[in-house]
Formats: sequence, structure tokens, C-alpha cells
Amino acid sequence: MKVAYWPGCVSRGFTPELHGAMAAVAPLLDIELIELDRASCCGAGVIAEHNQELADTLNARTFAMARQTDGELMMNICSTCQGAQTECQERLDASAVYRTQINSTLSSEGLHYEPGVTNKNFLWLLVEEIGLDTLRQKVTRPLTNLRVGPFYGCYIVRPAARLGIDHDHPRHTYLEQVIDTLGGTVIDYAGSHKCCGFPIITMNKTASLKQAGRHLGDAADANADCVVTPCPLCHLNLDLQQPLAQAVVGRELKMPVLHLPQLVGLALGLDPAALGFRRHIVKPTAVIDWAESVVAQAVSA
Repeated sequence: MKVAYWPGCVSRGFTPELHGAMAAVAPLLDIELIELDRASCCGAGVIAEHNQELADTLNARTFAMARQTDGELMMNICSTCQGAQTECQERLDASAVYRTQINSTLSSEGLHYEPGVTNKNFLWLLVEEIGLDTLRQKVTRPLTNLRVGPFYGCYIVRPAARLGIDHDHPRHTYLEQVIDTLGGTVIDYAGSHKCCGFPIITMNKTASLKQAGRHLGDAADANADCVVTPCPLCHLNLDLQQPLAQAVVGRELKMPVLHLPQLVGLALGLDPAALGFRRHIVKPTAVIDWAESVVAQAVSA
């Protein structure tokens, strides 16, 4: 499967281990990544709040670039990008006048936005395009003894109608389905579908860290070995800021936070070191007994 691949700006900056893990996992899933290396930030947050038309133009440009590839669809690895870009598409597709206005800006690059580009987060692609049965067949190291708490964050589950979450596409349950397919144990806890706090960290850092610490504490109290997220911004608040969050909530957390491609890569047999775990603040290799759990489940070739 060929996909026009939008890694997002965070995965190529603050969390390069995510970008690297996706590159390592893709061939094992028979995914050919056609990277949109000239694409811009989706504009979520600062840009969109100050200039919505600029943010929409940036995303329309990315969609136009994706259409020029021979990818079957566009794939992202950032749920914040998924939410922002889906909102942008909704506005662009609803108004021919607005599209004309945006396209007049894009014309200098020879680009043109047209409705019809399908953009899916890697999580959605795993379930809807690859399929759980196929994914299960590719598992060589079942995550048998790994207790995993899913963490969706905001942008990939709300608002449900815009994100296509319905009876036929229960996308708010896909993380649980993937964890189970990989052989892991799904841990249910209160914060799995709540905001990580990152959107307000520059406005109210204490409140932001309190949110992150509370969710991680809930996962720890439910005896999770780790949490997994499809959002690098959530990863930043839950992992990078975890030492500060501990101080705010007044408890030790030591909760590893995995990117989704890292979790998939483990189950597909990749070495933990190859998935970039050394870059994490809370090193999963220092907290999880890989020899007795995950790595020990490797199937002999």
C-alpha cells in the first residue's frame, strides 16, 4: 500500500523517535511511505487561533501535494494533525467560494485543492486499511505480559461526527483493539480519552501538568506497565513533562509513554533500541522487564 505520508512537524523535531519508528515499521506492514517533505505545520493552536485562513491554506497545500502522489490515501502520525486537518477539510469542502480564495494563494506553486483526499491517522489505517486479522498474522513477538493503557487525547476522538466516529467506525475504541491484536493486555483507566493538558501549557502550566499527572497516576493505579498514544503532543506532555507533573501531583509516576508505531514495532519483532526508546525521559527499558515479558515472547524464525 502506498500512502502520501505527512509525519507532522513534532515528529521531525521534538519526537524524532516517532518518525524513525514509523519508518522502521512501515515495510513490515507492506506500507510504502511517500513523504510529503515540503508540507507545512497543520497550524493547530497558535496559527489557527490567530489566522484561520492561513492555517487552512497550509493544510490545503498539504492535501494538494498529497493528491499529486500515487498514494492511495494520505496518512499522518499525529492525532492533533488529524483533528486540525479534518476541521480544515470540513470548511474547504463546504464552500466553493472559500476554496477559490484558498486556491488563488496556492496557484503560485502550481497547487490546487479539490475535495476527495482521504486522510487517516496511522491508528485508523491499521484497523480500516490493513485490518486486525492481517496485523495479527504479522505479529512475531506477542505482547503477552505487557499491560498497556490507551491514551487517545483530544483531537482524534472529538467531535465524533467530524471525525467519522460511528457504529460502523468505532474509532474511539481502535487503540484497545490494536493492543489486544498485538497480544497485550488492555488497561482501562479514567483518563484514556481526556485531554493531556498540552494545549494550555503556555497559559496555565500548573493546570496542564496536573492533568498529565492525574492521567498517568490513574494508569499507574490500574497497574499499567505503560501507556500508548497516537499523538506526539500528548507524548510531550506525558513523557517530557512527567518529572514536573510528578511534583505537581505529589507522587512518583515512572510511567513509560510509548508512541503507537513503537508498540506495533515491538510486536512485529523490532529491537527496542531500534525504536528510539533511549530518547524517552521515562525509559521504557528501565521500567519494564523486557527479558521476562515482551522480548521473551519472541517467536523463533
